[in-house]
Amino acid sequence: MSNPIPEFSNFEEFWPFYVAEHSDATNRKLHFIGTSLAMAMAANPLLWPALPIAGYGFAWVGHFGFEKNKPASFKHPFWSFRGDLRMWKKIATGKMKVELERALALYPRPAAT
Repeated sequence: MSNPIPEFSNFEEFWPFYVAEHSDATNRKLHFIGTSLAMAMAANPLLWPALPIAGYGFAWVGHFGFEKNKPASFKHPFWSFRGDLRMWKKIATGKMKVELERALALYPRPAAT
């Protein structure tokens, strides 16, 4: 699993760490699917109780199954939610690769053993 989550004083400091914690392409795809599903479900109030399952279910499979790290949402739930939405937009607009390169320069991933 990943290293301990550093302390941050605001979301903009947190964002590069959040991105680096999503360096695995499959993890990012699962986040995109889960966030898309949750956004679609949000239109129906009867589905609201299932929103966390839809959104976080896919994300946690991505973190534990592919990224092999602990989701930042455990320590920073609100910033992580905001990060999910920003990452969704960056993926949808094709701008996530640039964000990932910047983030990995600040928070390089450990080499696989």
